[in-house]
Amino acid sequence: MFPAFLRAMLYLHIAAGFVGFFVAPAALAVRKGGPAHRRWGLVFFWAMVVAGTTSLLLAGLKLSFVPLTSAREGALKFLLLTGLFTLYLAGFGYRALYLKKLGHGQQPALSDWLTVGAGLPVFGFFVFWGLRHGAVPAVVFGAIGLMTAGRQLRSYLHTAPPAPQQWLRNHMSGFVGAYIAAVSAFSATSLHFIPWPWNFLWPTLLGVPYLLWAQRHYVGGRASQAVLPTASAG
Repeated sequence: MFPAFLRAMLYLHIAAGFVGFFVAPAALAVRKGGPAHRRWGLVFFWAMVVAGTTSLLLAGLKLSFVPLTSAREGALKFLLLTGLFTLYLAGFGYRALYLKKLGHGQQPALSDWLTVGAGLPVFGFFVFWGLRHGAVPAVVFGAIGLMTAGRQLRSYLHTAPPAPQQWLRNHMSGFVGAYIAAVSAFSATSLHFIPWPWNFLWPTLLGVPYLLWAQRHYVGGRASQAVLPTASAG
């Protein structure tokens, strides 16, 4: 029964990742804040939740109960890391839609505090462990996660109003970051013709410049006028 459960989790993980890979570009292509954008964005969010959760189950159970080679153990630790990273960033991007009034009297929910409280030590540990063992993915993802969680905590503690449309920056950072993490996991585990560590790093090298461009384009610029209000998430 245990192998059958792991196999089912693997199929579910692959299916969710497949959906997320193709839905994310659709959400980016349509008008931001419109019905299609919200619909595809919600599908992407839940696809990342399923993909991240199943990766944690697969990696955690196999690391705990299945005899492994050192190479396979390293691959599963990478899967565990990307699962945590994807879940955190997807949640960060999703919750940004509900935290538009931070600094204007709105308070974070208990789940927001618990998430950032767990994220800081977890990502800090990944940075420490990655530096100690020379694990590039752990250092890169851990550092990005640590900076994201730190910025998130500061926004919760800071009573002054944030920069205009900071929620939109956070929303874009979270969802695009989750997509980068998912593509990185797929590339590192499947695209063996790309040498290490480039098979892990290329999605970040391409995705981060796009994210910075999109934030400048849609936040505060002319294109921000084309972003429809998301009243249902306000």
